[in-house]
Amino acid sequence: MKNKKHKLSSFTLEEFIPYRLAVLAKSVSAAFSKTYVKRFGITVPQWRVMAAVGRAPNCTASSIVEHTAMDKVQVSRAVAGLLAMKYLESHRNENDRRSAVLNFSEEGQSVYDQIVPAGLDFEAKLMSVMETEDLEQIDILFTKLASQAKKL
Repeated sequence: MKNKKHKLSSFTLEEFIPYRLAVLAKSVSAAFSKTYVKRFGITVPQWRVMAAVGRAPNCTASSIVEHTAMDKVQVSRAVAGLLAMKYLESHRNENDRRSAVLNFSEEGQSVYDQIVPAGLDFEAKLMSVMETEDLEQIDILFTKLASQAKKL
């Protein structure tokens, strides 16, 4: 794409890389959500919160915002829903009394423990169309794009 001249008249949304990445992400997320939406009644944002809590127990909503690419409102709603379903427990943060520390309840841990293997299976099936070299290249390209996006 370097040195490629762009003209407004030649703009095609379906070829626009940011659009293609967004569509792909939404498509993959929707396909994976079939694994847990019906079975556990959680939404995509709620799953992302659970994944963040599973990654780093005793986390705060602010740390979840940082690690999930979701905004504060999305995280707040997802956390509230998970607390109502009793998948999460909230305790006062002794380091910062303005925030709460989030952890799984027993039931939440059980749900997480069932979704993760299903997620890994989904990932394996999704990536099965790729050769080892493709997977290595995707990792390199994602890293480059993420780094560049942070600079812009």
